[in-house]
Amino acid sequence: MKSLVRWGATLGLVGSTMLGTVFTGNIPVLALSEQQIKDKLDSVPVYLVTNEKGLPLSRPLPENQNGQKAGSSVTGVYLSRQEAQKFITDLRSTQGKDPKIQEIVKNLQVTAVPLGVIYQQLQQSKNQPNRLLFAFKPVDQEIQGAMDLLRQSGQKVDQFKSVPVFAVRFAPDKGYVPIKLTSDNQQLIPLFLSKQDAQGLLNQVKPKYPKADIQVIDVDGVIKTLQDKNDTWLNQVVLVPSPESREYIKTLPRDNNAPKAPAAPNRNNTQPKKPR
Repeated sequence: MKSLVRWGATLGLVGSTMLGTVFTGNIPVLALSEQQIKDKLDSVPVYLVTNEKGLPLSRPLPENQNGQKAGSSVTGVYLSRQEAQKFITDLRSTQGKDPKIQEIVKNLQVTAVPLGVIYQQLQQSKNQPNRLLFAFKPVDQEIQGAMDLLRQSGQKVDQFKSVPVFAVRFAPDKGYVPIKLTSDNQQLIPLFLSKQDAQGLLNQVKPKYPKADIQVIDVDGVIKTLQDKNDTWLNQVVLVPSPESREYIKTLPRDNNAPKAPAAPNRNNTQPKKPR
């Protein structure tokens, strides 16, 4: 849980490979290590449904084509704590009368973990036949927001299979809008888990940059770029959790010496620089 408490100290996520066409360092550096990627992903809380021992509720995968059991199981990873809790509530209201099942359901709880922990588990178990897989459960509102933006840009989409991420650009052919943290005057490029937050930043820059827009990325592209890219600008980019998750983070005990997490941009901490 310390990773969530100190999430402000592990900033920096990069979006899809399209970002690399805008912010490319002049001097190539070594690709990020697995630990560095985990540290960056640790800035985002996700939510599991677990039993009283903290073990995630999971279900076995169906048999493969040869009739043999796949051996792996899958558990849901929620981007919303409220939706994870709703799953438990719904499960309790529809459970049968089996005393064993009733006891299991009664003790279910929502447990927050850093996204980096999920990534680390997947990396460590990727070659194991009996491994736990994670099915991400994005917020329906954000999925709809992502599809609306893609349709507005002329794309034909019927579904969005990943976790959407939103980035604000000065224009479709220009760079991404940075923010400046008042604490250390550092400029960061925010990627938002909430369309609402991205819209807030867009509203601020739109009067000066009429062609500014929101680009839809996805978490899969974020992770792939972290794994593959050798650009120096990686540490400029930060993933901003949803308002709900930011409120949850505020409830966690804090280390007084730890850096504070950046809030969503507002008029006081957003200082866009000129597009490249």
